[in-house]
Amino acid sequence: MTEHITTAIADRILTITINRPDRKNALTQAMYGAMADALNGANDDKAVRAIILTGEGDLFTAGNDLTDFASDMDRKTGKPPVQRFLEAIRDAEKPVIAAVNGPAIGVGLTMLLHCDIAYAADTANFRAPFTQLGLVPEAGSSLLLPATVGNSMANEILLAGRIVSAEEALACGLVSRVLPAGELMAAALDCAGRIAASGPTAIRKSKALIRGNRDAVAARMAEEGQHFAEQLKSPEFAEAAAAFAQKRPPVFAD
Repeated sequence: MTEHITTAIADRILTITINRPDRKNALTQAMYGAMADALNGANDDKAVRAIILTGEGDLFTAGNDLTDFASDMDRKTGKPPVQRFLEAIRDAEKPVIAAVNGPAIGVGLTMLLHCDIAYAADTANFRAPFTQLGLVPEAGSSLLLPATVGNSMANEILLAGRIVSAEEALACGLVSRVLPAGELMAAALDCAGRIAASGPTAIRKSKALIRGNRDAVAARMAEEGQHFAEQLKSPEFAEAAAAFAQKRPPVFAD
C-alpha cells in the first residue's frame, strides 16, 4: 500500500484519490498497485455501487513517474502493478466516474477511455506525450482513442502530443461534462449517487451490455504492452529520461 492513494467509502460510493500533489500526482508502481487493489476489491464489495476516481489538488495526474519507471525496468517476476491497474479499470464491474480536476497527462488521459463517465474541471487539459518520451501508446488507447475522438484528432494526440483543452475534450466526446473546478466533485458525487440508488444487478448488466465484448481491447493492450516494455529498454527512452532529469529537450538519434 501507499499513502499516495487514498480511498473512502460513503453512501455506497468508493472514492479513489491520487494524492501526491507535491509531485504533480505522478504515478509510481506502488500507486498503481494500490489503485488496482481498490478497483478489484470493489467488484465483490456490496458496500460499493459506484466508484469515483480523482486527483488531489489542482492536477489529475502528470502520468508516470519516469524515475520510478526507469528503476523498475528490470522487473523479472510477477505482473507489473501498472498492468494490474489497467486490467482492473478495464474490467471493473461497477461504474467508474472520473472527476478530472486538472491536467491529465499520459495515463491520466488514457485511463479515461476505460471509465464509464468522465467529468472535467474547466481548468483541465489532456495530453499523451508518449512518442516525445520515446514510448508508445498504452491502455488500449491506440484502439479506443480513435474510436472516441476520430482518427485525425487521435493522431494529433498520440503522435504529435497535442494538448486538448477541456472544451475540446467535451466537443470530441472524451468527457461528457465540463464544470467549474469548485463544482466538479459535487457533480461527480451526484451522478454516482444516482447510480448507487439504482438496481445494482441492473447496473452491472447494463454496463456489461454497453461495453460489449472487450477481447479486442485486451488484445490491443497486450500488443501495446509488449512494445511499451521494449521501448522502456530503448536508447530513445534512456535519452528521454536523461533529458527529463536534466531539464532539457530530448535529442533522438535516427
